[in-house]
Amino acid sequence: MLAAPVTVSVAFVRGMLSGVGADGASAAAWLLHAGIPPSLLEEPAGRVTAEQYVALFSVLLEQRNDEGLGFFSRPLQRGSMALLMRSALSAATLELGVGRLCRGFQLLQDDMQFDIAQEEQLTGLRIVVSAAYYPDRVFAHELLMRVFSRLVVWLHGGRIRPFGFDFAYGRPAHADEYYKLFPGTVRFDQPQSAMWFNTAHLSAPMRRDDAALRNFLSQSPRNVVIPKRNEDATSERIRAYLQQMRPQWPDLPATADALHISVSTLQRHLANEGSSFQMVKDQLRRDLAIVRLNTSTVQLATLAAELGFSDQAVFQRAFKTWTGSAPGTYRRRR
Repeated sequence: MLAAPVTVSVAFVRGMLSGVGADGASAAAWLLHAGIPPSLLEEPAGRVTAEQYVALFSVLLEQRNDEGLGFFSRPLQRGSMALLMRSALSAATLELGVGRLCRGFQLLQDDMQFDIAQEEQLTGLRIVVSAAYYPDRVFAHELLMRVFSRLVVWLHGGRIRPFGFDFAYGRPAHADEYYKLFPGTVRFDQPQSAMWFNTAHLSAPMRRDDAALRNFLSQSPRNVVIPKRNEDATSERIRAYLQQMRPQWPDLPATADALHISVSTLQRHLANEGSSFQMVKDQLRRDLAIVRLNTSTVQLATLAAELGFSDQAVFQRAFKTWTGSAPGTYRRRR
């Protein structure tokens, strides 16, 4: 089966650059090195491919030698997170390993720390921000929550998922993108940013070793910057099915039948995930279009047909609705 395409909101690109304090020329050079047109940052609905986003992260690590991307008063030199991971591997249980991650992170910098909280059947890793730190740096919270939740899941063996995420700021304009990066219940305007796991899961024995860590690090930063999707989610099952069947693009009844579920049940599951069949279909077509425009010279009429549109004009209108620019303009920026 073909790998499903992944795209990332340009809001996360702006966030990634917000900590480095670069002048316009430096930021533009980094973006171009990653294959991202600097003008795309001005598009509120602009998107980049996962490969471009990971490439930008790698460029910043190479140029800045700071895994904290400039958000902390002390840089986190390259290898810092690998050091934390190695310290956790020798722990007997996942809970002890997570504690080591938190204590090690506290030793590496002074601005943001993690503490561990208990609420009923849940254990939370909460971000504690010092008074001297700028608390409104949204991307710093996003980055830490993304990285540490991914590390905890990996240490467990990939068999658990976070229960939910709290964020100590109001709902951002790109909040709809959070479902891709933060699987679980997402809450804003909370006293502290935190990630929550089922306490029983954290009592599991450590399931990773040095060989597994070397393999994990060899795939970094993609496996941290772009977390694995929840393949059990109804929306992801639909996305995978449509990806497999294209360019046929089955309708809702045909998709429900293929997934061995009634139409009403499928719609209910999607509504619980804050989605719909049309949303899943359009998001997949949007991501496919962006990837194809970035990596090929396919004619727009051909691409429109591949994506199941009746003609090129309908595709162009849809693409502009999705991204804020016409597909031809998007390609010329590249």
